[in-house]
Amino acid sequence: MYPNVYADIGEVFPYISRQGQEGVLKQMLELCPWTKILCSTDAHGFPEMYLIATLQIRSVLSTVVGDLVRTHQLNVKQGVQLVQAVLHSNSKKVYNLATESTLPSFEQLASTPYTMTAQPRGSSNPNEAIIRKLQSLKAVYLRVCWHDYTSSAKCRLVPIRHVYKTLSSGKPVTVSVAKAGLGLLQTDRLIPQIGPSGTYALHPDWASLKPGPVAGHVSCFGDFTEADGSAAALCPRTVLRRTLDQAAARGLAFLLGFEVEFVVMERSPDPASPDQYRPLRGDGHAWSVARALADWGGGGGGGFGAAADEILAGLDAAGIAVEQFHAESAPGQFELVLGALPPLEACDALLHARQVLESAAARHGFRATLHPKPFARACGSASHMHMSITSPGGDAPAVYEAFYAGVLGHLPAVLAFAYSNPASYARMADSSWAGGRWVAWGTENKEAPLRKVGGSHWEVKVVDGLANPYFVAAAVLAAGMDGLDKKAPLAWGDCLGDPALISADERKALGIETMFPANLREALKALVEDAGLDLDRRFVQRYVDVKNAELEFLLDPLSPEDLRRWVLERY
Repeated sequence: MYPNVYADIGEVFPYISRQGQEGVLKQMLELCPWTKILCSTDAHGFPEMYLIATLQIRSVLSTVVGDLVRTHQLNVKQGVQLVQAVLHSNSKKVYNLATESTLPSFEQLASTPYTMTAQPRGSSNPNEAIIRKLQSLKAVYLRVCWHDYTSSAKCRLVPIRHVYKTLSSGKPVTVSVAKAGLGLLQTDRLIPQIGPSGTYALHPDWASLKPGPVAGHVSCFGDFTEADGSAAALCPRTVLRRTLDQAAARGLAFLLGFEVEFVVMERSPDPASPDQYRPLRGDGHAWSVARALADWGGGGGGGFGAAADEILAGLDAAGIAVEQFHAESAPGQFELVLGALPPLEACDALLHARQVLESAAARHGFRATLHPKPFARACGSASHMHMSITSPGGDAPAVYEAFYAGVLGHLPAVLAFAYSNPASYARMADSSWAGGRWVAWGTENKEAPLRKVGGSHWEVKVVDGLANPYFVAAAVLAAGMDGLDKKAPLAWGDCLGDPALISADERKALGIETMFPANLREALKALVEDAGLDLDRRFVQRYVDVKNAELEFLLDPLSPEDLRRWVLERY
């Protein structure tokens, strides 16, 4: 932005529709920092127009900024600061107005408690808007969901009549969950470090409410709080939100977009077989082949096409943008490419998309698995994470190069979250378009773990479907911010070849000298030893404790084939 250029959006009030006014404000906030936006009434002709314009400006700001706060893109105090800037302080600065103001300073705002309500005009019930939303979705059941430390999708199903009864009384909907729930293994075994006492309150985040994954059901993600109402430090969404708050304090904003690679399998007809699933039968399944979609619209003839149609329709109904759907290389393997969203929304959308996918596949008799390497001789499945820095200046090389230098520097530790299961390391192979074993980056290089797409848009390829996306996103963003804080140079050169196939001298010249941890235990060790990765140490310790218990009590005793079956049944 030029220092002498400001944007005045007053012309839209009151001369275009309410929908148009909200759209203009949203677009301006995408393009400009709020310190450069003015809002005059621009009313003329009739005295009443000044009043109408002022009322509309306030109402539209309330809606748009309120949504940003409810979706945790801003905190409440930042939202107040934004409104003050647009309606008062920016104009005072530009026009050098000698006005006195009683508006609180940002320092005063930081010490002022605020609460958010969703109370419509004329209503004494703060929950009325939520009730209307649930009614519009024709909800019969509410699923309040969370994603735990084993990356297992969990939920509580609440009949909608009970939800309406609670909301109609003016009370919030909460679900009591044992604190042990964030320390359970996949078999419900408690890790040794925690006991059976204590409960969390799980609060639905109504901004995440979506229809699905089946007709009559609606789903939202929940936030865990302590008995005193404070955010639980171990809550997965709180872990990411803490990192996003740190980013906002630095003036940083991001978009994330995930790819969902999955393998469709048929249930085995042989009850005596140790394998519950067998590969999907098909005609020469391969990457992007059209014949993989040939049974689409086949009237329920047993092919996956009917389920795929249902999956895409379910995602569309949930408002989850799908940019592409295509066949991948392994038998029965497909990929969904989801649209970019702010980080918390992107993780929520990814997890809801997986539920829609798994549910629709199951209704048609299939198993959709996120196993990173279900077939030893075929390509594995990942959950690549695209990201870009959307705050002003984010596409400047001095900004994004320092950010991704931080990501590369911490990538061995981040791998503990991104490759969270021994099965993940079976996929981590060189020369397989899987990100390989070397810490490196390259422009449009499919063999590099960090691929530069353009500007600040880069892709983290070393993430698979067994990772908790909240944890991965928090770790990657924290790593990048550490690089920015230190103004870290991008010491790695742009690798355009396969890091595993170039010579040792070529790797050295590009600064490619570090290999990834070879297994989960090594990755956990790297995480514990990485003091520069700014994540809540209580969270890190709980994650390490869960993963070590998972290895000791469940996974280490399994043979490779038994581990394969174990993962297929659960992910």
